[in-house]
Amino acid sequence: MRLIDHNGVNRGVLPFFDALRIAEEAELDLVEVAPNANPPVCRVLDFGKFAYEQTKKEREARKHQKKIEIKTIRLSPRTGDYHKDIGVRNARKWLEEGKKVKFMVRFKSREISYPEIGQRALQEIAEDLSDIAVVEQQPTLEGWRMTLTLAPESAVPQKSPSGAEAPKEPESEATQG
Repeated sequence: MRLIDHNGVNRGVLPFFDALRIAEEAELDLVEVAPNANPPVCRVLDFGKFAYEQTKKEREARKHQKKIEIKTIRLSPRTGDYHKDIGVRNARKWLEEGKKVKFMVRFKSREISYPEIGQRALQEIAEDLSDIAVVEQQPTLEGWRMTLTLAPESAVPQKSPSGAEAPKEPESEATQG
């Protein structure tokens, strides 16, 4: 195994027992840090401190991850336009906040015989929200439920050729002021 001592000096390839002896002399632990390398790489270090640093790095990585929340709006094939509009209004608010929205139409008893009613309702909702959302998952029937998932459009506006727009803005401000 390749050994890196507690000072960060590469000691080269050593037998296991020699590496273990060096770790015991330094009163530290022998930790395998790269088991898939050829030969495997081990370090002489304080394992408690090493484990703490690893969890600290993982926590920091989780902090910077963007967690996307999915809001669900439940409907039925018999939901009236008024209540559907309330759902669309709430969905618009959530999409503007950057959240995903899932519309779920729940069928009961014989309503499942007419899935096109739920399909039509979900298509209308998708059209109403098409200005700020994209359809992430088309309406699909899963058991007694039909779901539609909408995601917010990217917040970054599409840019025209930057060379044409950059000079125009300062000139227009200069002529107005």
